[in-house]
Amino acid sequence: MAGEKASVCVTGGGGFVASWLINLHLSKNYFVHATVRRPGDAKYAHLSAFEKASENLRLFKADLLDYDSIRSAVEGCVGVFHVASPVPSSSDTILNPQVEVIEPAVKGTQNVLKASVEAKVQRFVFVSSIAAVIMNPSWPKDQVMDETSWSDTEYCRTTKNWYCLSKTEAECGTLELAKGSKLDVVSICPSLVLGPVLQSTVNTSSLFLMRLLKGLESVENRLLWIVDVRDLAEALILAFEKPEAEGRYICSAHMIKTESLVDMLKSKYPHYNYPKNFTEAQQELRLSSEKLQRLGWSYQPSKDTLFDSVQSYHQAGLLD
Repeated sequence: MAGEKASVCVTGGGGFVASWLINLHLSKNYFVHATVRRPGDAKYAHLSAFEKASENLRLFKADLLDYDSIRSAVEGCVGVFHVASPVPSSSDTILNPQVEVIEPAVKGTQNVLKASVEAKVQRFVFVSSIAAVIMNPSWPKDQVMDETSWSDTEYCRTTKNWYCLSKTEAECGTLELAKGSKLDVVSICPSLVLGPVLQSTVNTSSLFLMRLLKGLESVENRLLWIVDVRDLAEALILAFEKPEAEGRYICSAHMIKTESLVDMLKSKYPHYNYPKNFTEAQQELRLSSEKLQRLGWSYQPSKDTLFDSVQSYHQAGLLD
């Protein structure tokens, strides 16, 4: 679905994933409409530094809960990449989950979807999460999880997994609403997204890695599913450009225990203040990105993701 100078819209333009996606779009000669809250804010300065940004990138002041602002941003676009969504750093910090997490995710997505339908967008790529896949207590323990697994919304409420709930409701609603329209919708469900940062602000997934470098005494040695932000950006473009792309896709490259991840980092960066103790966690879930790989997706080694992440944090002064 790529075209010479085709226009696409990326929501949440200043974020970790969106920044890499915009950069990749510009390198592929797309015009990009990026939604941001305050276009003149210094935290979006990195976007204008991208190659071809001066000619091919336009920032739109938009709020996901303000339909009119979203509508103007998607006008004239053949594709929309809905990346923006609140990602709380901890469930403990959420006082009003409905207002802080669920409504912006669900209603915000509905607004972007409705605007895309009205603007006659050809394909809508929704960035969901494995959070919408893995909270499924009825899934057989010995079976690899694939795209047919959905997180149980009642289970999410009971366990107060508000982010999982917001992503599940937003993705489910998106695919359901799309059935009654001519809009072609594809959703990508990434796991923990790591990799070098382009933006000046610290995002939640990068903060997870930074904390392992900064003196946590003890951490849970749980199984992590990780994907490089650059590989995720490639997956999102594939989901847009490949005519045969349909439905949802799990996007995860590596499974690694926290202690093994720390050992890998120590081999390259031995001088950080790593956790001293690891407590064992029971996790048996396995994920498959086979469907996405059949679409042509590939990924880089986990050590490149981790080493490049730390190098970028250091260069940005985030570890000082």
